[in-house]
Amino acid sequence: MSDIQYFTEEGLKKIKDELDHLKSIERPKVIQQIAEARDKGDLSENAEYDAAKEAQGHLEDRINKLEVLFGNARVVDTSMLDTSSVRLLTKVTIKNTANGVEMTYSIVPQAEANLQEKKISISSPIGAGLQGKVVGEIAEITIPNGIIKFEIIKIEVA
Repeated sequence: MSDIQYFTEEGLKKIKDELDHLKSIERPKVIQQIAEARDKGDLSENAEYDAAKEAQGHLEDRINKLEVLFGNARVVDTSMLDTSSVRLLTKVTIKNTANGVEMTYSIVPQAEANLQEKKISISSPIGAGLQGKVVGEIAEITIPNGIIKFEIIKIEVA
């Protein structure tokens, strides 16, 4: 059973670029490090060899995860996106009802979430709490510090 995940074209390209980099640049580096460590003699007491093998394991694990993610990825056609309510790949402007501060976030798949870029995951507490809300509606979202209320100001295509 596959877990299909939806991405923007940009988000899927980042995954593909990282996968290509790991396979074409990082994998050969690790293989070279293992070969150099192996040439230094007894492998049973060779910490450099052990470290290189461990790095290889982590690298191969990351490559496998990205391959599965890429294989199950689907690009969303944002031109067909309904902006009548907050949903995946919409950009939402919200206002904190307690202090009046407005913020704008894109609602994205978890793999694309990046708070510095103002992209929050649909599965995060705030993303999930905003999902399905319409302009003018108040979203009450439970966070570790309690409940926070956001008014939906604007919804558009991300």
